[in-house]
Order: sequence, then structure tokens, then C-alpha cells
Amino acid sequence: MTKPAEAAVRAGDKVSSESHSLTELLEIQKAAFLRDGIPDASTRIDRINRLGQMLLDNADEITAALDEDFGTRPKELSIAADVAGCMIDLTHQRRSVEKWMAEDNVSKLQGLMGYKQRLRHDPLGVVGIMGPWNFPLQLTIVPAGSAFAAGNRVLMRPSSITAKTTDVIARVAPDYFSIEEFAVVTSKHGGGSDFAKLDVDHMFFTGSPEVGKSVAQEAAKNLTPVTLELGGKNPAIVDPVQDITEAANFLADARMVNGGQVCLCPDYVFVPESKVGEFTEKVVARWRKNYPTILKNGEYTSTINEKNYNRIVGLIDDAVGLGATKTQVIPAGEQLPDADARKIPPTVLTGVKAGMKIEEDEVFGPVLTVYPYRNLSEAIDKINSAGHPLTLYWVGDDNENLQRVADNTRSGSISGNDFALHLLSHGLPFGGVGRSGMGNYHGKFGFDTFSHARAVTVSTMPISFAQIMSAPFTKSDKRLTNAQMKMWNFLQSRASRKSAKG
Repeated sequence: MTKPAEAAVRAGDKVSSESHSLTELLEIQKAAFLRDGIPDASTRIDRINRLGQMLLDNADEITAALDEDFGTRPKELSIAADVAGCMIDLTHQRRSVEKWMAEDNVSKLQGLMGYKQRLRHDPLGVVGIMGPWNFPLQLTIVPAGSAFAAGNRVLMRPSSITAKTTDVIARVAPDYFSIEEFAVVTSKHGGGSDFAKLDVDHMFFTGSPEVGKSVAQEAAKNLTPVTLELGGKNPAIVDPVQDITEAANFLADARMVNGGQVCLCPDYVFVPESKVGEFTEKVVARWRKNYPTILKNGEYTSTINEKNYNRIVGLIDDAVGLGATKTQVIPAGEQLPDADARKIPPTVLTGVKAGMKIEEDEVFGPVLTVYPYRNLSEAIDKINSAGHPLTLYWVGDDNENLQRVADNTRSGSISGNDFALHLLSHGLPFGGVGRSGMGNYHGKFGFDTFSHARAVTVSTMPISFAQIMSAPFTKSDKRLTNAQMKMWNFLQSRASRKSAKG
């Protein structure tokens, strides 16, 4: 095996990551991190700049590759999500890194008394990032920018399903980075399970809960901390007083982002019982207007591959076979679904009941299930029985009903009246809870995820804590102990009385 010192690569050398094995890449980056030490702000900013420049310089080739990987995918969507969309967080990381990495003086007053306390924000070392196929750059480049801001090196493995997009990034990356800083791992290095076994300093994974479990298990063998950004069946609730046309238009659009292949798409929706028919009709009308053609429409995103196409069609057929009703938008003269184009028509399902596969499985496609409800408690109970989703959609005003839903459910986030707006905010985290994930990123949350909060204390106090805590224990020590117990008993008793009154 090549030793790190022998495989060292100087910054500027255009060495492909594929010229080294997976283990060698990790060794090279670990050795470089130890050799160079903690990077200063200018180094971190430069790395973030180069990451963004790599996307912008190669945007046309990236979008062409994405279109080829999917079958059809609108260039506008690919630019918005996988190129320009990355720049929002990269820009914020670049502008804020110097402030975030500065040491914090925790207590100035206690420092004057001889008890100095500082908090460092140290890099972890080498971060491994595993991305999914639905947004193969957005969900790898953005966490890579956060990892750079925190001072780390990055091993990045985009999905092998979007192989052509991965090939573009792997080919151009050496023009912007030494593999000591940033290396793109491809299928030539092995599968995702091989990457999950790496003894990196932090493993970041975006994908399904099932694969997330295996990644966490492999990481646990190395005691590697993990961030898991997973999926889930995202519910939506339409407020009883909400305009039904506005609700239908919004949810029809949100369901079809990237052909429904987004972990944040609404999966099922609760509509007041008396308005279900009207809601369904208006959703279908919106889709007919937006997609006058589908089969040859380059703006209609194809299902990513045959496996997922068959899975989604199977979920629809299973539900219909067990009694559900489907309403589909199929333009005149077109035969859909079409296996060759991997295009499934936008579909509304009603009458879905327990025992149907679609009740349990995340659809990840152009299908919206509609449930009637008479009161909010029915919707809340159904949501809570399905596990914690990545987001919960509320369609209505910011009112007491929303407060009730928020207080009685759990989800990674709550999105009111629009699709995934929290992704655009520097002050909000992106992440799940429970089955939808652990940990978060974006803005300073990303910087913190890839940093170690390192406490530093320096004492010049006349009293030694070590002396107080070790033998021999004198009469003064005993008097101090007794005084502490009296004080804490008094304070606890007072707090309990105050709580009882409240």
C-alpha cells in the first residue's frame, strides 16, 4: 500500500482521484491535514471559492449530464437546484467563516477573577460526504462547502446512479483542487458500502432511511459520528378556511418538483371532507394546464431509472387493485405510463386505506394521495402514526390551527404555503428527526456540524479545584461541603414551591 508521504500531491497538480485507491485517498488527506495544521480563514475562503467556480465554469456540461442521467430533466431545474442553488449557501459560508472560526470568550467577568474560559471551533479532519441521485450536486457540494468553512478536507461520493454527472465532476475537479483537499470518489473506487466503511472523521449521508441505517452501522464500527439526511412521507394539511384553489395549485406544483423525486415533496394531503372532490378536480386542472404534453416534453422530468419506474407504477396498481381510485393526467394521443421514456402521468389517489403499500412507502414520484378529515385531530393522529417526516406542509394562515399542529406533531421542519423555503434561509437548519434523519446543516448549522467545539480553560485562581477534590479532606472542606448542600436544598425547595404555585 502506498504510504501517505509517498503519495503526497502538491496543490496545483492535476491528479485524478481515480489514480488512487479509496484507502490511499483517505491516507493522503489525513496526512495533509496533520502536516498543514488548521487552515486560516483565507485558505478556507479560497477553497469555497474554487468549489463554486467549479460549478459555474462547468454549468453547461453539468446540466447536459443531468439531462442524460434522468432521460429528460429541464435545464432550468438543474441550474436552479444543482448549480445556482448551491451558490446561496457557499456564498454565506464564505462571507461568515472568519467570524465563525474565531474563538469565543465565554465569561469575561470570571476571566477577571482568574478563571479564563474560551471556546475554540476546530476542524474534525477528513469528512466523507455521500450524496443521492435526485440532486447529486446540491446535496454534496453544499455540505462540502460547510466542511471547507470548518477547515476540513473532503472525500465526496456522488451517486453512481447519476453516473454521467459524477464523471463530469470527477474529471474537472483536479483543475480546481489537489486531491489532498478535495477528492471525488466514483464507482471505480467501489460501492457506497465501501465508502461507508472509511475511517473518516465525520460521515455525512443523504438518502433513504434503509441505506442510512447501514451507513450508520458501518460508521459505528469506527466510532465515526454521522449526519443522516433521510426521506419520509411528508404530509400536508389544508386549513378548513383556506381557499381551495390556492391550496390545490400550490400542492400540485410542489408534488411535481423534479418529477416528484425530492425528499421534501408533499406525499399525502389532508383536505376538509366536504372539499375533497373540489380539491382533486383543481389539482388535476393545474396539472393539465402545466403539462399539455408529457411523453415528448423536455420539461417533464423522467423517473430516474427502470427500478424506480416499476416501483412507483407498482404502488399505484397495488392501491387501485385494493380499492383506491386514481385520477391521472394523460394528454390526448399519449399512452402513459411509458416504460421506455420512464414517464408516469401525474396521479391523484383517493380512498387509500391501511394494507395498501403506498400507505407505508415513500412514493418519490408524481403521485399525491388525498385523505378527507373532519377535525384536525384526525390528521394529527394519522401523521403521528406514520413516523416523523422531513417536513410537514401547512396550507393556511399562521393561526391557532397551525400552532396546534406544530405542538402535537414532530417533523424536521414545517413549511407553510410554499415549497421548502427554509432551504433559502441562512438562519434555519435543514435536517430531519427520528426516521427522517439526525443532525442538520446550512448556514452556521453546517459549520457547527463539521466543527469540534473545544473547551479551553486557564486558571490563575488562588483556590485549586484539584486540591479541593482530593485527599486529605480537612474540616474546612467538610464545612464547605455542608454549606453547599444547605444552599442547594434551599434553592431547590424554593423552586419547587414556585412551580407548585404556578
